[in-house]
Amino acid sequence: MDIASRRYGDVVVAAPVGRIDHANADSLAAALAPLVESVDGGSLLLDFSRVDYISSVGLRVLMMTAKQMKGHGARVVVAAPQPVVAEILAISRFDRVIEIAPSVRKALEWLSAPALAAYVAGAAAAP
Repeated sequence: MDIASRRYGDVVVAAPVGRIDHANADSLAAALAPLVESVDGGSLLLDFSRVDYISSVGLRVLMMTAKQMKGHGARVVVAAPQPVVAEILAISRFDRVIEIAPSVRKALEWLSAPALAAYVAGAAAAP
């Protein structure tokens, strides 16, 4: 599983790509572990715009990540889930456990004004 990450102020944005299922849930957990440790009181934003599917094993990774973040006094937000993934999150009631934002920008609005400003500045500078 590919996962890119970037820091905007006090928010780490991680963007996995593909399916989060039995075959690669461990890879996602391993990729998220150092990000959770690096947040240090900030927040972790999971950009799910390129995640096609999430299974129960993937939901478990989300649950464990949310618990770890809470232990660090931090928040985790899932942003921009594809319709199938959004439906899975709703049916499993994960939308009551983890905040879900319609876009990365909206999630940053919720989480941190400085992070949003850094994100907007980065988007403006992109070619």
